[in-house]
Amino acid sequence: MLVFGTRPEAIKMAPLVRCFASRPQDFETVVAVTGQHRQMLDQVLDLFGIKPDYDLNIMQAGQDLYDVTSRVLTGMRSVLDAAHPDVVLVHGDTSTSTAAALAAFYARIPVGHVEAGLRTGDIYSPWPEEMNRRLTGRIATWHFSPTEASARNLRAESVDDSNITVTGNTVIDALNIVTEALETRPELKEKACEAIVSAGYDVSRLDGSRRMVLLTGHRRENFGEGMLNVCRAIRDMAEAFPDTDFVYPMHLNPNVRRPIAEMFSESALDNVFFIEPLEYLPFVFMMKSSYIIVTDSGGIQEEAPSLGKPVLVMRTVTERPEALDAGTIRLVGTDRDRIVSEASRFLNDSAYYHANSSIANPYGDGHACGRIADFLLANVKM
Repeated sequence: MLVFGTRPEAIKMAPLVRCFASRPQDFETVVAVTGQHRQMLDQVLDLFGIKPDYDLNIMQAGQDLYDVTSRVLTGMRSVLDAAHPDVVLVHGDTSTSTAAALAAFYARIPVGHVEAGLRTGDIYSPWPEEMNRRLTGRIATWHFSPTEASARNLRAESVDDSNITVTGNTVIDALNIVTEALETRPELKEKACEAIVSAGYDVSRLDGSRRMVLLTGHRRENFGEGMLNVCRAIRDMAEAFPDTDFVYPMHLNPNVRRPIAEMFSESALDNVFFIEPLEYLPFVFMMKSSYIIVTDSGGIQEEAPSLGKPVLVMRTVTERPEALDAGTIRLVGTDRDRIVSEASRFLNDSAYYHANSSIANPYGDGHACGRIADFLLANVKM
């Protein structure tokens, strides 16, 4: 059984669902979703053609972490009782993952943790994800680490090495599936472009005469003054580079949208576009079309190197040090001056840009899902 509930989880678990489903002689695949991100989750399910066997549909207006955790925990009780899975697989660092893993533990069902072992060392950054990931790791029996560095973190926490396997990150599997589809199926590329135009950005501007900086932001620790600083940096960059478009698909959270409205409602710039959220297919198209990416997303830190896109990360720490070591990302926090300075260097210095956009992706080769399936087939006694 694979359990997930948010858009990032769905993107990273969808290729794993497809991998298991393609091997019916080895696995009976059951999918349970929690609906922690309802609309954005459903978009990914539709893209990958996944129909959940169970849907907790926990999303309610105004819910907080107490609500999410308790609804997933109690909702999974009946799901596990009905399905009797041999293994429950959860992903990463969400409240869905931790609560589902705890529910499986209560049912005495072993847990496999996909994307295991990432650490910042600070339980409040990212919050609550760092603690979610640690708690899930303590519950899990099997740990599927995307890199050797994350595997070392687990060994340092006394996890049995025989229960750890380095797989690469499943997000690269997902990215490869979607980029291949965009390149080989013109109707999907057309669909992606139509979605972007509908969201608020005219893709005809990407005709080669202009560069585009793609921005995203949604992390709780950046709410408030941090988001205001990001908005100030966007204005500074847009004024300094009028021949470059700055496109920001806005998260639905009002803590993201409110400061944008405050900063830009009365003095918009003609090269800044705050657009509606994009589904994964058009978002991948936008990543491919971008020059650089400015984000606080974890997944984008992993995906962008495969597309040759440098990333400025609006965090002070990251649980993905491999990208820092490789040079595919730069940490800029929400420091207005640093965001502008680092972005300007990429936009002004083509040699610097190309040196940093041709670095190999440290997060794998796109075959993580097969490695996970092979490990479970060899190690789980059913």
